[in-house]
Amino acid sequence: MSLDPTQIKAPIGVKISTDIEYRPGNPNPYRARVRWTDPATNSRPSRSTMFATEEEAKDWLNRVVKAAERGVAVDRAVIALGEYGDAVMDLAMRGLELNTHAPYKAGWHLRVVPTLGHLQVIGITAGIADRALNAWIADGAGISTLKCTIAVLVRVLEQAIRDGLIEINPARLYGWQKLFKTAEDEESDPRGLALRDWDTLDRLACALVAASYNEYEGWGDIVRFAGGTGARIGEVSGVRAGDIDTDKWLWRCCRQTTAAPGGLLDKGTKGKRSRFVPIIPELRPNIAWRIARVGGRPDARLFTGPRGGRVTTAILRDATHWDNVVTALGYEYLRRHDLRHTALTWFADAGVPPHVLMRIAGHGQLTTTQRYLHPDLRSIQRAGDQLMTYINATRGLPGPKVEVEQIRQLAITA
Repeated sequence: MSLDPTQIKAPIGVKISTDIEYRPGNPNPYRARVRWTDPATNSRPSRSTMFATEEEAKDWLNRVVKAAERGVAVDRAVIALGEYGDAVMDLAMRGLELNTHAPYKAGWHLRVVPTLGHLQVIGITAGIADRALNAWIADGAGISTLKCTIAVLVRVLEQAIRDGLIEINPARLYGWQKLFKTAEDEESDPRGLALRDWDTLDRLACALVAASYNEYEGWGDIVRFAGGTGARIGEVSGVRAGDIDTDKWLWRCCRQTTAAPGGLLDKGTKGKRSRFVPIIPELRPNIAWRIARVGGRPDARLFTGPRGGRVTTAILRDATHWDNVVTALGYEYLRRHDLRHTALTWFADAGVPPHVLMRIAGHGQLTTTQRYLHPDLRSIQRAGDQLMTYINATRGLPGPKVEVEQIRQLAITA
């Protein structure tokens, strides 16, 4: 999409004259004005705007003149960010996956336009972008929301560079994550969000089924599968019969259901990496039943809603009255994604090596996996016992000695 030609009334390449007028009593007393002669009509159109300081007015005039020298029509050079972004949004979104469009456009309409939309594109500075970011943080925007909002602003201003309106992108803010003081719990201590044990997970699943319409058992199966594999809800929705190896009881996680313009679609997993996940015995009977129910067709979806549709975290929340159920059980903090934290914490406490857990979880960095590895008090106590056993065995003290192989076995089972 391009700008409406009827809005571009000032000829390209005309000679521009500038002036600044001081108007006392106005909160923005410096009026910066550009004028030019229309060669077709010999009229003298002008554009002006008000500033708090003379320096800001001079900077604006300088930007307009430079844009005109680069061949940008004057009306376009002074266009507001909101109007410009709406006009070039399709160009700015080129190359993005469809499911990214919705959160980016939400960031644009809900945050960028209300905060910066009235400002002219050429008048946006890094300082203005930085103050806008601080305002969004103060409003309680989450880390994902901020990423999408900044990303769409950057893309629109990149298009402004290609159109010759500006020379550098003022929205490329570096180190802004340090300003984000209220990071999500999963970024700092995912272990603290995990359910205690399998029985607790099973009670949650049963309670959610009981709260759902017609007590649909599928909701409980989805919750148990997510809590036993560490999968995201969208990945559970993406499971097909052909993805399960019932001989080795391994699941090849290779797709997820995600929201996109026009509805839900299946796409590759986060990071576009498939991975293998073990299916524990508690899950196997239900998986075998589901595969038999669909006749073993490899493309059949195993986990669906009551009408056979795809499932998202929002659908699961609404259908099971999640918030009310977890509050009644005393887990008011619990979100659907915490089922993933539960399984990964259990894997870590079971002694799964970090590099293996990283592959099961599908993490891109080992540092993400290491957040699940903080030992509990029992592990710390066992570590002390193991150390004393090792010391006594190697320094030749009287008493029973523990062979090296026994020490290794203790380390493995701890």
